[in-house]
Amino acid sequence: MKDNFSTQSDQYAKYRPKYPNDFFDYLGTIIKNKHVAWDCGTGNGQVAIELAKRFTMVYATDISVAQLAQAQQLPNVIYSVQAAEKTNFPNDFFDLITVAQAIHWFDFEKFYGEIKRTAKPNATLVVMGYGKIEVSPEIDTIISDFYKNTIGNYWDKERKYIDELYKTIPFPFEEIETPSFSISYNWSLDHFMGYLGTWSAVKHYINDTMQNPLDVIENQLEDLWERDVVKKIKFPLLLRIGIL
Repeated sequence: MKDNFSTQSDQYAKYRPKYPNDFFDYLGTIIKNKHVAWDCGTGNGQVAIELAKRFTMVYATDISVAQLAQAQQLPNVIYSVQAAEKTNFPNDFFDLITVAQAIHWFDFEKFYGEIKRTAKPNATLVVMGYGKIEVSPEIDTIISDFYKNTIGNYWDKERKYIDELYKTIPFPFEEIETPSFSISYNWSLDHFMGYLGTWSAVKHYINDTMQNPLDVIENQLEDLWERDVVKKIKFPLLLRIGIL
């Protein structure tokens, strides 16, 4: 699995969006046994923390030590450095397995074999993520051009699964129909630029050219978004839920 997120892990924790409460409330209605959960690819632990409010014990794994160092410590959350495809968890252990904005980096066949081994019968797999940010037609046009043309060649090939809204990932499970959710915030331009700076393609561009591609669009955005103004931003939540 690639590790694009160990560098500037504090920025990732600061600027990346969190999943909404109504989504976790919904999960609570469809999962009967709330004993043991595994949040795989936990990053800075944002999903694990929410699961800890609802489950007796949560195990959260990631390959990035730097990301895990940013995670909030709770008595019922156990963090460990482990790859998604091979863990030290026992067989038939989990009631719920979640993967947030990470499954596109995994070896699907090996990961699915591992979750089938570690999940209890009829456990639930939740694969989630978020699509491209939406602000306004004018700003979205600038970001779309930046995304496709300025840094387009710097995205890892796995990014296509996000662009395809996770609809094309292999998903060999009994899938259940889900409601639609979105993530909304009121952000300043500074926070918005901070979020764009966490994109892996931006980091690849900087490493390759020694220049920050955000410098160009920041001037364009300032014409549409004054520094002291907050704007409503939205991400579509990507969601696949299956019974194991």
